Amino acid sequence: MVDLLGQYSHIQEEIDQAVLDVVRSSQYINGPQVHQFSDQLSKYLGGAHVIPCANGTDALQIALMALGLEPGDEVITATFTYVATAEVIALLRLKPVLVDVDPRSFQIDVEAVEKAITPKTKAIVPVHLFGQCADMEPLLKIAEKHNLFVVEDTAQAIGADYHFSDGRVAKAGTMGDIGCTSFFPSKNLGCYGDGGAMFTRNPDLVVKLKQIANHGQSVQYYHDEVGVNSRLDSIQAAILNVKLKHLDAYNAARRKTADAYDAAFANHPLIKTPLRLPNSTHVFHQYTLILDPSVDRDSLRESLMNAGVPAMIYYPVPLHEQKAYRQEGSFPITESLCKSVISLPMHTELTEEQQDFITNTFLQLLENQIQ
Repeated sequence: MVDLLGQYSHIQEEIDQAVLDVVRSSQYINGPQVHQFSDQLSKYLGGAHVIPCANGTDALQIALMALGLEPGDEVITATFTYVATAEVIALLRLKPVLVDVDPRSFQIDVEAVEKAITPKTKAIVPVHLFGQCADMEPLLKIAEKHNLFVVEDTAQAIGADYHFSDGRVAKAGTMGDIGCTSFFPSKNLGCYGDGGAMFTRNPDLVVKLKQIANHGQSVQYYHDEVGVNSRLDSIQAAILNVKLKHLDAYNAARRKTADAYDAAFANHPLIKTPLRLPNSTHVFHQYTLILDPSVDRDSLRESLMNAGVPAMIYYPVPLHEQKAYRQEGSFPITESLCKSVISLPMHTELTEEQQDFITNTFLQLLENQIQ
């Protein structure tokens, strides 16, 4: 599904030198590379403050901790997403309120969000799933109307641009109160281990987020908040400093691959290609197809794997059906998607030959199944 070794081979000299510089400095924790990366990413994001941390899940947890929520407060998020989004809500003894998603874009259903709001609702966590932004303009209006916080889960969409109706353009993760991302190796901007970050334009939240991520302290041994220990180490920051310079090119390569996939699958009666929203660019963290219900999706995936084509299913079980997060309600879109989506290899190193092999194999196996 990814080719990290191939990507590394193109930037090997830069990466090796960056890592060696850290080793020679022996400043493995909170070294200059961490501050440099924060500054460079802030510039990339249009000036939003960047607070690095240990991973994307920590970023979500620290963000919610910084908002001063109380046990029992409700936080709305999508049921079609990775578990970490709901996990941190429950971990903090808040109540995850799950809602359905749009059937073509996979993004959180704005109308469902508004219907789910109660007097106990305190925040919305839209997930920018698979590489494009949730519809933030109406979500932000709903949040303002009901005095709610917005925490963006941007783990899959760093670099995507959202276009507001008044002409403004903002990067994913910079529109709500706090944005959160992951630098897991397979992400569009990934390090060589774990890493994450939070973004905000609110100076008060900058102080709070930094405190919580550092044991609740701004001055050593003086703990003003209940905090955690979550930090991005200098080696990972050095790697990210190198890769950030290539992020736009990486995202462009992903879009080019998506274009080729789209062309190969265009107008097939059993395949829906990913919808590209008019108000968001798409950075294609995943390329996810929707198959007709007549297709045996799981059998097709097994045949693809046997033929040498990796394929993944994100996500086979919705959050509202997970034992830890079970919730009653109507989620027909998510339940349908969980049975019909399939994701194909998507990364920066895919060659035309590899893409042709993937698409030809996919179409041939699909044809074999329906004959």
